[in-house]
Amino acid sequence: MTQTSGMLIDAEVDDAGVKPPRRFNPLWLLVGMFMVGLNLRPALSSVAPVLGSVREGLSLSSAAAGVLTTLPVLCLGLFAPLAPRLARRWGAERVILGALLVLAAALLLRASGQYAALYVGTVLAGAVIGIAGVLLPGIVKRDFPQQAGTMTGLYTMALCLGAAVAAGVTEPLRLASGHWQAALAFWALPALIAVLFWAPQLRRADRGGHRQVFRVSSLWRDRLAWQVTGYMGLQSSLAYAVFGWLPTLLIDRGLTPLQAGWMMSLSVLVQLVTALAGPWLATRGRDQRAAIAWMLVLTLAGLLGCLYAPLSQLWLWAVVLGLGQGGTFSVALTLLVLRSRDPHVAAQLSGMAQGVGYALASLGPLLVGVLHDVARHPATLGVFFTLVVLAALACGRAAGREGHVAARTEPLD
Repeated sequence: MTQTSGMLIDAEVDDAGVKPPRRFNPLWLLVGMFMVGLNLRPALSSVAPVLGSVREGLSLSSAAAGVLTTLPVLCLGLFAPLAPRLARRWGAERVILGALLVLAAALLLRASGQYAALYVGTVLAGAVIGIAGVLLPGIVKRDFPQQAGTMTGLYTMALCLGAAVAAGVTEPLRLASGHWQAALAFWALPALIAVLFWAPQLRRADRGGHRQVFRVSSLWRDRLAWQVTGYMGLQSSLAYAVFGWLPTLLIDRGLTPLQAGWMMSLSVLVQLVTALAGPWLATRGRDQRAAIAWMLVLTLAGLLGCLYAPLSQLWLWAVVLGLGQGGTFSVALTLLVLRSRDPHVAAQLSGMAQGVGYALASLGPLLVGVLHDVARHPATLGVFFTLVVLAALACGRAAGREGHVAARTEPLD
């Protein structure tokens, strides 16, 4: 439970205060986590390539389309704080399984072709993605404590791969079926397949000893924690602005919807490189400020290139954008671990950074939609992206300094 004076979190220990060993197949868990990760971004990146068709079919304005791209990101932040409470009651494995089932239903509802269903399905999808996204890093820390960095990188790769495939395949699916509804409904199928891979984890959900409760105090009053949160939110606002609007912006420049979808897919696919390399680079030096600055410079260069460079060079700037954004996100996840003294603080810092950060990030696609509808000039978007990058750089340089958040962990029983 979230409090300004302290927060309660759980840890499983035996009567001697030592976490009992868990018998499980690590390879099967890794595959299950990878399959879950693949499904945590298609709901966000599949809309942009067919957004023009959705707007035409339902007569949506740019502002209404901006709300559509903003809602799931906002829900990532609003529902993230529910994840620890749900996990304490039913277990993280069961909650993630339920999230996958609700996600599949939400994607089908969103694709029904009805105005209200489009938004309700979008809200549900964002909510369960936010819940599952908070719980998976905790499972990594619990079951792979010695390989947390590598597993976080693989998990980030799964997120990027799912986003890239959805960005590149949704428009061809629309062309093949003739309907945007069928193209969006398709992404319920991978979610159901992931259920099959994740279901075996329920066999170990009830294992463990006495559950001891810990209080993490002073986190929400710590300046460094807010700097980490600010960096997480600002870099995420750029990522979701790209998910929601890059194809539309490229179509405005003269690309076909299919070309624009493939361009975004290329950009997101390239993120796989820095999703793994970003944390490695960030931990080579004394602190993370240099890595953060370089990744943000690449991100801004890629965004401006996509807005203003000659069309023949767009593929190059899409690659630069992908390299930057893959690194900014993976380094943000790395900061959650490096700025925490113990796993309990790391878990709560993760919840704070994702909850508040994603709520802040939701303003990115919303403002891009408003500027696209009102200003109707690419220079306005260039100024907006530059300001966001500068703000992220300010937070990132502060969050990247060596040190830990001033939070305390105390057992309550």
